[in-house]
Amino acid sequence: MADVRRRTVLSTVLTGLTSVGLSAGVADAADGHTAPRPHDPAHNDVLFVGAHPDDEMLSFATLGQWRERHGWSTGVLTVTRGEGGGNAVGLEEGPALGLIRETEERAATARAGIRNIFYLDKPDFWYTLSAPLTAGIWNEPDTLERVVRLIRETTPHTVITMDPRPFNQHGGHQLAARMAIEAFRTAGDPHAFPHQMTREGLTAWQPRRLLAQNYRFDGLLGPSAAEQRRTDPDTGLPVLGVWSGVPSRAHRTTWAQVKRDAARHYATQGWAALPPVVPTDPNALGSEWFSVLAEDGRTLEAPVREQSGLLPLYAEFRDWAHRVGMPWLANNAQPLYPDRPSTTIPVVHAAPVLNGLEGEGEYPGPELPLRHWQGDESSAAGCSATVKLSRHGDDLYALVRVLDERKGAALAQDDLKRHWRTDSVEIALDPRGTADDTSVTFKTGILPFTAADGGPVAERDADNRQGPTEKTAPGMRCVSTVTDPYQGYSVEVKIPLSELPAAADPERFAMNVLVYDSDTDDRTGQTRLAWSPYGSAQADPYVWGRARLEGHQPPAGRPTTPARPDIPTEAARGEDSPATLRQARRTGVPIAGGARTPRVRGRSW
Repeated sequence: MADVRRRTVLSTVLTGLTSVGLSAGVADAADGHTAPRPHDPAHNDVLFVGAHPDDEMLSFATLGQWRERHGWSTGVLTVTRGEGGGNAVGLEEGPALGLIRETEERAATARAGIRNIFYLDKPDFWYTLSAPLTAGIWNEPDTLERVVRLIRETTPHTVITMDPRPFNQHGGHQLAARMAIEAFRTAGDPHAFPHQMTREGLTAWQPRRLLAQNYRFDGLLGPSAAEQRRTDPDTGLPVLGVWSGVPSRAHRTTWAQVKRDAARHYATQGWAALPPVVPTDPNALGSEWFSVLAEDGRTLEAPVREQSGLLPLYAEFRDWAHRVGMPWLANNAQPLYPDRPSTTIPVVHAAPVLNGLEGEGEYPGPELPLRHWQGDESSAAGCSATVKLSRHGDDLYALVRVLDERKGAALAQDDLKRHWRTDSVEIALDPRGTADDTSVTFKTGILPFTAADGGPVAERDADNRQGPTEKTAPGMRCVSTVTDPYQGYSVEVKIPLSELPAAADPERFAMNVLVYDSDTDDRTGQTRLAWSPYGSAQADPYVWGRARLEGHQPPAGRPTTPARPDIPTEAARGEDSPATLRQARRTGVPIAGGARTPRVRGRSW
């Protein structure tokens, strides 16, 4: 039966979108459905579930086309306001940045006719690949309850979300997708969160279709790509493609161009620097892709291919996929990681002089090349880098030399958060060599130059403790030399091992060294290099290389269990957003997906 169902669904998606909006409206109430409420201001035909403002952009052209072609309205559920992200246009961060990003999202999505954006007021923090870490910060049970409530309040026939798989994926994206998948399965069950029915006056509601963004086909261009039969190579599920080159009647251009115009609203994320015009050649335009996870309210099934030898993060995902009854989502979830690079950090009997130069005998070990990791490929003159390492006593030393043909933006000395926006160096250290995420590691970002001829500054980011190193690693020191005329720079740094969140294990010590290169003045990066350049090299300790600490014996009493991570949890609140408050009054849906009383929406039950 599963094979028959998959063939039927595949045939359906290849011949265009089904009239799912009609079928959802006449479904039997005992099946978890009630009649749709098309005149209800809270109702949306489609609900997109993402983690941050801008996550919906990968589905923007699809949502716009559905509105023009079928009259389907879309609501967006955004779990956070992205207050943990970067800011390319100002110094705001935390809740103040979150409110700016809400304004950007509302302006961007309005171009696709989207009026309703529901924020859950959950905190966004630094970039992590860990859904379990994110779950603890978001209070996973509470988040699921709120997503279920919003599905019941907005009564969509289609739910779209992100890819739940863990490799090379933001942990917030993963968890938002998990919550959407679980809520899709739960919202139609009257026994799930029954107080939403008995005390709040809601009714169980089962959406018909569940789609997850699929990034594997992004390289397929032209109008014919989305017309061909495709399946996801890992799950075997059917894949739907929606071409972005379709003309928009309202905008009198392609949806690809409308999407670009919308994306440029996200100035804080550097997207205002995107080229304003997309190609006009149809064969240069891509599609938006979705795995079909459920149709007619029922999960699609696929063969399960279990992997052995899973690392903890992937084993946790496998267990979740089994728990929600979709074990095929974990097929091939763990990639075939390449062998890690390795080196030995030699001991030196005299401490290197911190001057940005290599003195005699200061770095007797090998010069480690940093290779292309992400972004634009570059010639050696365009951007190349090496690192040399040594240890003196309890201090680790590193000398990073960068050849670079164009200087990036010089940031102010107090604008060092999110260092990858311009030319910078990052050093990531896992003292025990066993980390599953960066919350138990030490990561520092170093700007080799700053505005007004300022010198280097350093911060810690996305690790056990974040902030300027003056406060978070007071024993750390760094210097830089910058060539004039500009041809690159060197950064030399001393990191006391006592600043790490746990005692260094000399045989399992792991690290990565990364260089970010920007060739513009608009605070956007172009090229990224890394010693171990695989996957999410700055956030995935599984790829960091081994760096044996020759002869090191940690001082007695230093803890071997990493300190509890310091993770920012302050979130922007809907009560501080006039746009959110106006929407709540218009739709009757309380802010943050919170509970309500039946009379809030002025409806008799």
